[in-house]
Amino acid sequence: MPSQILLATHINAPVEKVFDIARNIDVHVESTKHTGERAIAGRTSGLIELGETVTWRAKHFGIWQNLTSKITEMEYPNYFTDIQLEGAFKNFTHEHYFYPILNQTMMRDIFSFKSPCGIFGDAVNYLFLSNYMTRLLLKRNEVIKQIAEATQ
Repeated sequence: MPSQILLATHINAPVEKVFDIARNIDVHVESTKHTGERAIAGRTSGLIELGETVTWRAKHFGIWQNLTSKITEMEYPNYFTDIQLEGAFKNFTHEHYFYPILNQTMMRDIFSFKSPCGIFGDAVNYLFLSNYMTRLLLKRNEVIKQIAEATQ
């Protein structure tokens, strides 16, 4: 059974700025530095675009892992979607939505994922992976918010 994480982050910055910060490879690396994450193939810095891929290398649960994702949908500055092509998940889809509110932004994440290993994977999701991924996404969103609001 797939798991889903829903997040909403209010950011005091224009939607175009937040959109670009959210798809910036260098910002992503900054937000995940506690995992040693870095981009090792595909787009490795700057703004990722529609159709591009990035391969990440990071340490999660004490194990170095690679994950390749691709931007499959993008409408500037309203949304973009990335999906896993290769990696530890059976699959994942991360939808990023950006809603302008006056000169501010509501950023919304919908992260849907499925672990491998059937019922065992479902148990892993329930017991700890959903919480782990939520914390990872919240940290990412906090870094996006800090950068967007600091450069007004």
